[in-house]
Amino acid sequence: MARPTPAAFDKVKTVAENRRARYDYFIEDKFEAGIALSGTEVKSLRFGEGSIAESYAHVHDGEAWLINANIPEFSHGNRFNHEPKRARKLLLHEREIEKMIGAVERKGMTLIPLSIYFNGRGRAKVELALAKGKQTHDKRESTKERDWKRDKARLMRDRG
Repeated sequence: MARPTPAAFDKVKTVAENRRARYDYFIEDKFEAGIALSGTEVKSLRFGEGSIAESYAHVHDGEAWLINANIPEFSHGNRFNHEPKRARKLLLHEREIEKMIGAVERKGMTLIPLSIYFNGRGRAKVELALAKGKQTHDKRESTKERDWKRDKARLMRDRG
């Protein structure tokens, strides 16, 4: 019997979002991954601080890592505070990691984080996407399509 597809990810509190990713990439497949964080990193994320605008994920030796994600130091932390831009291990199933490795090596795709959020159980999660880069003409086309949808909605609303 086939495994049922899971529902959309349970996002209770979104901390950081990579809005530029949907403009720069074609999103193919999404994954939910846990993050191995230290105590002060979790506290900093709970305060809503953090940025994944320039970050990406990398698979090395069968482990996935989040590179260049900025979680600033906790303001009330002591000398054991964390380093803001350190590489953070992503917690995924082995089958998911193998799928990512295959897509990155064979199809030339990249792993980009779409958002960092806390789920219903209070765990910090990352929504990862396998994506393919857009060319300049693709970006123009998606901009035209977005503008047309906005104009169409405005016309429908005005005409009633």
